[in-house]
Amino acid sequence: MAHDDYSNISEYQTQIIRDQKSLQKFYSQVNKTRKPGLPVPMVDFSKDMLILVCLGEQHSHKNVVISKAKESNEEIVLKVKVLEETAQGDISIQPMYYPFYLYKMPLVDKNFTLQNIE
Repeated sequence: MAHDDYSNISEYQTQIIRDQKSLQKFYSQVNKTRKPGLPVPMVDFSKDMLILVCLGEQHSHKNVVISKAKESNEEIVLKVKVLEETAQGDISIQPMYYPFYLYKMPLVDKNFTLQNIE
């Protein structure tokens, strides 16, 4: 749904966002040092929810893959795997990135566990 290389969040974190207030809070953190800031996506939280993955400090571009590991009546376990993007040429100076990825999925009334897979 959304992705950017600069989130202002220096540590790895994952979060399930189920309401507009939580989404606004995240985007206020992202937009602290941006002029103009990123627009907050419009989400119908009566139908959908969001999965947020912030990778913290990175020195190369990454891709994130989320997959369902298992599901029970009470819980869904999701695996979050971070993949290196293939390097293009030899770069001696590597910029720092603080990427975030925002995924939309149908609203589910279950607990979520997000597992980071190395």
